[in-house]
Amino acid sequence: MQIDVVSLFPEMFDSIARFGVSQRALDLGIWGFQAWNPRDFTHDNYRRIDDRPYGGGPGMVMQIEPLQQALTAARQRQQQLGVMESHTVYLSPQGSALTHNRVLALSQRPGLVLLCGRYEGVDERLIEREVDEEISIGDYVLSGGELPAMVLMDAVVRLLPGVLNDAQSAYEDSFVTGLLDCPHYTRPEEYQGMPVPEVLLSGNHALIAQWRLQQALGRTWQRRPDLLQNRLLTKQESRLLAQYQQEQDSQKKQE
Repeated sequence: MQIDVVSLFPEMFDSIARFGVSQRALDLGIWGFQAWNPRDFTHDNYRRIDDRPYGGGPGMVMQIEPLQQALTAARQRQQQLGVMESHTVYLSPQGSALTHNRVLALSQRPGLVLLCGRYEGVDERLIEREVDEEISIGDYVLSGGELPAMVLMDAVVRLLPGVLNDAQSAYEDSFVTGLLDCPHYTRPEEYQGMPVPEVLLSGNHALIAQWRLQQALGRTWQRRPDLLQNRLLTKQESRLLAQYQQEQDSQKKQE
């Protein structure tokens, strides 16, 4: 996979290209990356990329031409590497929500071009002409699209084959099955009077799998009940969740 980013602050992306599993995957050639500064495509001494909005109002709007040229350069780089269809994403609070299913779909594409806006945003005509989709990472506003772009990149890259040491890890994360992840434990077996649940020490893999499913169901019910509204529970899942709820009720009464 190839990922290109158009940003006024390309140096920010060192944090994902030079650290962690994303750096290791980059070094292994699992994905390729380049950032493009639209200021490099301006033609005035001030390298200006923004102007006042038509119709008045506060702030500035990013201009079409330098952004369009930067996007073109990014796509040409990918074409030279064999990516004939680059998918262009504009990171925007007005976009559709970034979910696991969206990340999974993006990870199947050979090339992504991410556009990071600043100020009041970019000229709408650029979005209509050059952008395939807009994506948001939450219902709030940030200073620019760089952090959302890095969130998207990290989520996508870790799903690429060969990135994680244990490929199964990616399929046991929260949201993959529509549920939050279960709790995890490691050594020591007891810490300041808090023991590891006995079932995890039993060696009975069937019981452990059942316990983890129940914990995932319970956590989702407690923390993200909205996820369960659109999920058709199996008979086993309904039984495990009911048991979890009964246990929680008993604990509250004892308190």
